[in-house]
Amino acid sequence: MAIRIIEYSSPLQLEWDKFISNSKNGVFLFYRDYMEYHTDRFIDFSLLFYDENRLIGVLPANRRGEKIISHGGLTFGGIVTDSRMRTAKMLEIFEALKLYLPSQGVCNLIYKAIPYIYSDMPAEEDLYALHYIGAKLYRRDVSSSIDMRYNLLGFSKGRKWLISRAKKLNLLVKQAKDFKAFMAIEENNLMMRHNVKPVHTANEIELLAGRFPENIKLFASYKDDIMMGGVIIYESRHVAHAQYIAATEEGKEMGATDIIMNYLINEYYTEKRYFDFGISTENEGRYLNVGLIENKESYGARAVIYDFYEWVLAAH
Repeated sequence: MAIRIIEYSSPLQLEWDKFISNSKNGVFLFYRDYMEYHTDRFIDFSLLFYDENRLIGVLPANRRGEKIISHGGLTFGGIVTDSRMRTAKMLEIFEALKLYLPSQGVCNLIYKAIPYIYSDMPAEEDLYALHYIGAKLYRRDVSSSIDMRYNLLGFSKGRKWLISRAKKLNLLVKQAKDFKAFMAIEENNLMMRHNVKPVHTANEIELLAGRFPENIKLFASYKDDIMMGGVIIYESRHVAHAQYIAATEEGKEMGATDIIMNYLINEYYTEKRYFDFGISTENEGRYLNVGLIENKESYGARAVIYDFYEWVLAAH
């Protein structure tokens, strides 16, 4: 029997979320309560794949005209599967998509693959399927991650000096709830340096942290009860991802974020597989911000790739 494809609708939320919880490569970003915080910006086109009556995969996605993206509001969002997924079955899913998407008026699929660090076990059946059906790799971003099981590199001398300075100044590091105070620092930094705003507003981060308190956490450093800097962590099963890192001008001189990173990497998240700093590339991966990536590498992080594919299904 052929793979059956169903477009997501709200009555399927429980089934969708349960599948994400039991998947081998799903993260909390794929729960519907996270994905739908920005429904005003994205037209949902998420799909569920059934083999007979058994759900075997889901694809978080949105639609933009004749194109679907997996997912435009998320860092990544490929096909999520459970441990029973095999390569031949993934090929069947893509063969089903080859028929289904054009029938819905879709000509292009932009596929943002899930990086391997987020998987419980090998889960790259989709990457082979993308090659098999002729999709093209068109973008490659580079992130920086520490493998916490083999954290052999450690911090650079300059990083250690700033941590020592922060300790001498008696900066206090603690988990905090004042997301708005931190986001004000982040917004100020981005506006001064790049004349841009953060991806999330302060209200959005506060909303999401309220929905996912075990996954979205703020750690901040203080001097005399004044926030000098902070890091917002997106925590999944295996990865602690630094979503936002920022300090005040005074905090930068004090080592305000350095002392937080020292705490997170060497104390709080020692049981995670990876600590991820996020990408340092722009212009679809064609520009490397050398200063930014060297900053992340000074903590002992090294390259992890975030890949984007385009699959052209029909002529425009």
